[in-house]
Amino acid sequence: MNKTVDLTNAVWAKSEMSNGGDNCLEVAFVDGVVALRDSVDVGSPEAKVLVVSRKDYELFTKSVRAGQQNLLP
Repeated sequence: MNKTVDLTNAVWAKSEMSNGGDNCLEVAFVDGVVALRDSVDVGSPEAKVLVVSRKDYELFTKSVRAGQQNLLP
């Protein structure tokens, strides 16, 4: 997906299971897509953000919840 997304006002969330740590995946729903980042990178100008479609995110999280073991080829 090649889409430029303005993350300036993104509201990032991470699992309550993270216990406030900085070793978590954060997610933001922005402009019809889902942005993902590593919480350890927050504030870093070098931080990378993965942007996926909402459908891809929904399918991935559905597979995780279902206990799918072979998510990677």
